[in-house]
Amino acid sequence: MTIDTKSGNGRTKGRSLALAAVRGLGVALVSLPGAVLCFTLSLVSMALIPIGIGLVTTPYVLQGVRAFANWRRVLAAEWGGVRIPPAYRPLPRDANPWSRTFGMLRDPATWRDLMWLPADMTAGFLTALLPAALWLYPLEGFALAAGLWRVFPEGYWYGFVEVTGQLSAFGAAALGLVILFSARFLTPLLLDVHLRLTQAVLGSGQRELAERVRVLTETRRDAVDTSAAELRRIERDLHDGAQARLVAVGMDLGTIEALLDKDPAKARELIAQARRSSVEALSELRELVRGIHPPVLAERGLGDAVRALALRLPVATEVNVDLPGRAEAPVESAAYFAVSEVLTNAVKHSGADRIWVDLHHADGHLRVTVTDNGKGGAVIGAGSGLAGVERRLGTFDGVLAVGSPAGGPTMVTMEIPCALS
Repeated sequence: MTIDTKSGNGRTKGRSLALAAVRGLGVALVSLPGAVLCFTLSLVSMALIPIGIGLVTTPYVLQGVRAFANWRRVLAAEWGGVRIPPAYRPLPRDANPWSRTFGMLRDPATWRDLMWLPADMTAGFLTALLPAALWLYPLEGFALAAGLWRVFPEGYWYGFVEVTGQLSAFGAAALGLVILFSARFLTPLLLDVHLRLTQAVLGSGQRELAERVRVLTETRRDAVDTSAAELRRIERDLHDGAQARLVAVGMDLGTIEALLDKDPAKARELIAQARRSSVEALSELRELVRGIHPPVLAERGLGDAVRALALRLPVATEVNVDLPGRAEAPVESAAYFAVSEVLTNAVKHSGADRIWVDLHHADGHLRVTVTDNGKGGAVIGAGSGLAGVERRLGTFDGVLAVGSPAGGPTMVTMEIPCALS
């Protein structure tokens, strides 16, 4: 049996070219209105700062700009392997509107985002649209050659060919063939140019290393503060929960010892009470341990831990895992609790009746996507669980992108650089 590898390779290349064209068209249709809206709202909101309104609106608008930019970072990584790490400075959780507004405006990454928006709505739009245009425009030339030229009795310009009759219409078709042939080579190149343009403007340039060191220093401090708060929570839970129950059990046992001969019935009642208290203390200890580091995560890895998490949700949840190995324990723990927080938000606030979770590893990055069919409107802002997720991922140089239009659906994408073993 002979296998036609050339035809198979041709079909694969054709599918990749078509996919590149469709991706470019999709980005062009979304990026132009998205960039215009983000840029306009940013200018209006910052202009209203002197009268006080902008102090309230600017942080939310800039968070929307960051979510839009992070979504494009994720697309650049998934479609072209172009890494554009974010370098946003973390803000204090309890910051007032004044501190949040001017904290974000003092961040160089904010101004890179704002400079990127005009570039994205102009050159970015064209470089994303051209791959699809190179495949669609030749159809017009073929239609002219097939007789469409008769609809234009006064002539019609197709490219640089003036179509006035059948002969010139054939010339338009020939030009269409040249454009179609060029599209095979230019489509992936143009999409790559679009991604590189995004990287050039959104990336932090020559100061990238210093900026990343600064951001990692701040996220490390954030992680230390979070760890300290977590230790205090564990101490409080132990003191108020399991420890109090165990003390009560000890006191009950002392009373039982004194009543064994005098009042056996009362002693048996206290034994039953001590048994219930010990069971409750053990249950609380298990919950506490699960909150620190779930046993299933340590024993079976991130995929099974997320599956176990999904089984406990009151909403139908489908989990798809494609992980050929395991990441380091801190990365797995960060990813697990990030997924847990996103799922909790979806259950509490989205009104969804179905959730999809996808975990896979590609190009040296662990990528997790959580999608729900709820009402949408999720944003990364002060007081939201997503802000905490962003800080958690930032400790590992991770990225969080949220797409949640009003009416839904909501898609939350998390990406952490790591290697699997």
